[in-house]
Order: sequence, then C-alpha cells, then structure tokens
Amino acid sequence: LYFSAQEGILVFYDIKDLQYEIKICADISQPISSLMFSPDYTSLLLVTEQGTVYSYKPAHSGEAVKLLDTSSSCFLAADFLTPGNNYCVSVTISGEVQVWSLEDGSFLSKLNLGIEVQVT
Repeated sequence: LYFSAQEGILVFYDIKDLQYEIKICADISQPISSLMFSPDYTSLLLVTEQGTVYSYKPAHSGEAVKLLDTSSSCFLAADFLTPGNNYCVSVTISGEVQVWSLEDGSFLSKLNLGIEVQVT
C-alpha cells in the first residue's frame, strides 16, 4: 500500500497477514495531491499541489525523479497516457489539457477545452 503524507513523503506499507512494515520511499518536500500507477505498475506518478510531477519506480527503490514542473499554470491533475509509460497528460483549472514526454519532461501538445475544470 502506497500513500503520501501531507509533508510530501511517499510511504509504503508492506502488509503480510496481521503484521506490517513501514518504509519511507521518497521525500519531495511538497504536498502530494495524487498518486497514479502506470498501466504495467512499474512506475508511480507523484503529482504535487504546486504542479510538479515526479516518477518513482518501486522495483528500484530509488529517489523520486522530477519529470516536469507546470507550476505556472494552475495545475490540477496528471495521469499516464496509455498505452505504455512514455507520456502523461495533465489538465489545468482553465481547461488546458497538455501532453508531456516522461522520458525528458518535454512538452508535446495541448488542447484548450474552453471551460473551467474541477477535480472531483
């Protein structure tokens, strides 16, 4: 079970029967608003309230890697763009949908929906 603490810490609970072990996986020092696994469960996207997206690979148990920073655009959410793990899509409050490369964090495309967006 993965979850994030308010302080920006990614925590893993390894639950076996009635016992569990807690492991701190990454500290990104920004409140994490959402976590999304890739379709093949090899990568985890950590999305912050400030609009920064990090990648964490559970099998490698390394640090979270900063992929992109959209802090200038009232960022709401991001998720993997399937199939595969090479791209992600984000959305801003103003209704702009953006596509990013997860290999180098480069911006690829955008579409303006023309309406304000809310996450529910």
